[in-house]
Amino acid sequence: MVELKSDTALAAMREAGRVVANALAACEDTAAVGVSLLDLDEVARGVLKAAGATSPFLGYRPAFAPVPFPAVICASVNDAVVHGIPDGYRLRDGDLVSIDCGALLDGWAGDAAVSFTVGTARPEDTALIAANRRALEAGIAAAVVGNRLGDISHAIGTVARASRYGMPEGFGGHGIGRRMHEDPHLPNEGRPGRGYPLRPGLVLAIEPMLIAGGRDACDTDPDGWTLRTADGSRATHVEHTVAITEEGPRILTLP
Repeated sequence: MVELKSDTALAAMREAGRVVANALAACEDTAAVGVSLLDLDEVARGVLKAAGATSPFLGYRPAFAPVPFPAVICASVNDAVVHGIPDGYRLRDGDLVSIDCGALLDGWAGDAAVSFTVGTARPEDTALIAANRRALEAGIAAAVVGNRLGDISHAIGTVARASRYGMPEGFGGHGIGRRMHEDPHLPNEGRPGRGYPLRPGLVLAIEPMLIAGGRDACDTDPDGWTLRTADGSRATHVEHTVAITEEGPRILTLP
């Protein structure tokens, strides 16, 4: 069931989103050659704790997962697309990193992700990140009253395919509110004018994921969580929580 949020709820979600933005910024600021993924998870934990927030990631176990998720961030490096489990891996010069983080504050959720490079950036990674951000921006721009979910999906997919990048099949955004994952599912590719109508109070986590090699195929690691490109090419993931309002899309996961 799709729940439309009141102005009061949107204000509360904005505060949860601010915590997410601060956690992501702290992770990106900390990331450097030699820093471990577990170090980044500890940084995010500290931001959540200081804000009085909890993590919707920690202990989360959807039907596909063999074990509950053990961290407050997903840390996906190089050919990992999403859902990477933070471990002792220490970042190296040129690594491409995607960090996904959520927060629960006063009963409401926020969810966002960023991609960045550590140390010396490869030009092709810079281009991939830029294209992913353009895809996200296009999706947000389409998140207006009167459009449908398919218009957001089409906007994202058009940017990705024009840049000749792949996208993992079946993955996309979602509704968000009192829980991190709510209806409706938001594909990252689709037909305009189709799907659930966009109404004021609908809140969506819009999250394109792009694969440099151009193929969509991915495999899941033995940990049951980490999604990795089948061809070994690099991937990125960016995300914002966005509210549909009469005044236009409102990004809730800004600092």
